[in-house]
Amino acid sequence: MNALSPEELRRLTAPTDFLDYDTDAVQRFVDDAVTDRAADKRQLAVELYHAVRDDVFYEVYGADLSPQGLKASHTADTLKGFCLHKSALYAAACRAVGIPARVHYGDVRNHLASDRLRAHIGGDVFFHGLNSVHLNGAWVKATPVFNKILCRLYGMKPLDFDGTADSLHHPFDDDGRQNMEFLTDHGGFDDVPYDFVMANMRRKHPGFLDTAGTGTVRGGSLAAEAAR
Repeated sequence: MNALSPEELRRLTAPTDFLDYDTDAVQRFVDDAVTDRAADKRQLAVELYHAVRDDVFYEVYGADLSPQGLKASHTADTLKGFCLHKSALYAAACRAVGIPARVHYGDVRNHLASDRLRAHIGGDVFFHGLNSVHLNGAWVKATPVFNKILCRLYGMKPLDFDGTADSLHHPFDDDGRQNMEFLTDHGGFDDVPYDFVMANMRRKHPGFLDTAGTGTVRGGSLAAEAAR
């Protein structure tokens, strides 16, 4: 067990520049996602996980990577984005109901990415965003990223989370083929470390960014590529 001090609890449940749950957009998202804000914290974490996973459509193309675009409130408004957006929203939503939460980053190898996406990314290793949440005296990792519809199109089961064990990645697809490997853990952060995130994106995936460098390339969709 790893109990938090009062100062840690205060810091890890406070709104931040990016985890801006004090906005109307995030508050509405939370109200729509949970049955009762006074419910058990584990139940709330699971309900919010499913809401971020399935109600925010996962899309890597045409994503806004500006400081405004990576705020939780922006994703709560647009209901689309990829792991960098979803992890910020999940952390903010958890904090909104009193659950200590952080954003977490790593590098993963995705064996089932489309040829087009691999060409933009520059290979099959992706800079990846997820979360760590503090429940029942322990930190657990959660990855509310790939929504049910997209998983069905790519032949994967949706990644679940029960609030007690780490939920990291899809190790295999429905046919038993290796899907994702967690290669590097960059650690957890109290707020989105914008300069760190964008430095990684620019260094590792320069062909994935638009000409302004604050968004991803347009003209595609993961759902359409899955059907090819």
